[in-house]
Amino acid sequence: MHLLNTIDMSREQLDQLIESALRFKSGDNGSKPLLGKSVALVFFNPSLRTRASMQVGIYELGGNAVVLEPGGTSWTLEHREGAVMDADKAEHVAEFVRVLERYCVAIGVRTFAALKDWQEERTDPVLNAFARYASVPIINLESAMYHPCQSLADMLTIREKLGVGKKRVVLTWAWHPKPPPMAVPNSFALAAAQMGHDLVIAHPQGYELDEELMETSRQIAAGAGGSLEITNDIDAAFSGAEVIYAKSWGAKQFYGNTEQDVATRAQYRGKWIVDEEKMSRTNNAIFMHCLPVRRNVIVTDGVIDSPASVVIDEAENRLHVQKAIMAAKIK
Repeated sequence: MHLLNTIDMSREQLDQLIESALRFKSGDNGSKPLLGKSVALVFFNPSLRTRASMQVGIYELGGNAVVLEPGGTSWTLEHREGAVMDADKAEHVAEFVRVLERYCVAIGVRTFAALKDWQEERTDPVLNAFARYASVPIINLESAMYHPCQSLADMLTIREKLGVGKKRVVLTWAWHPKPPPMAVPNSFALAAAQMGHDLVIAHPQGYELDEELMETSRQIAAGAGGSLEITNDIDAAFSGAEVIYAKSWGAKQFYGNTEQDVATRAQYRGKWIVDEEKMSRTNNAIFMHCLPVRRNVIVTDGVIDSPASVVIDEAENRLHVQKAIMAAKIK
């Protein structure tokens, strides 16, 4: 019922969502499956593409979006079971969700990692609290660990630009002045493996993604006819690539110690960046990023403004993929 990540989805299910998204993109909105229905969108964190694409998608499917921001336009929320709520949290997710589902046929949730406790945050405690209490579909709009809507839009973009079939796909870490969450790279790696691509993940030593997820992704890739390789050599990774996906993320060992992460990553500034020289070694690769992107930090102007860049198409595809998800999940 819920869409928390893609890990339990079959290749056939992923293909069906992508094909549905392509039909929506062609202008076929079907029979307005959300006509007369409301969908709640709960944002714990800022958003441009997710918020706009979900609101527009709900409208185009005939429905109404109810946007809530805990601590802003709604009460602050407690998610822990058994919590003694004598501090700053005014309402528990248990009541919040069960009231909201009396009004709405689905609930989208966006809740970033706090980058304080890796072992806790890798379990997606806030998102899973929503799922635990809900009897309507919960759609993950980005959590501490996963961003399935983004990764599905990414897979749609690769198919749209390069056609069906296995591609050499590189997910490269990039320097960023602050440590971002891992949700996007985790989900991209998982989805690329599920689609049977040959995936190369390049990052400096110490910036490994979740080991359990990487092992799962490696097994899935092998079963789907692809592969997963991890390297610390950014220059070698670009050779022969058909897709370059840039994204920074924080190091697990520095969760709770942002200052140490910032100090450690400083040595990679200027080297771990997608520039024209690196792109020249690819097999005419497309450049992808989930946005927002820091120009001349993650990627040079020369790359993101070049014909190789598909970041705007990729952002548009969020709308079509999310419409496909809602049409499939909301009955």
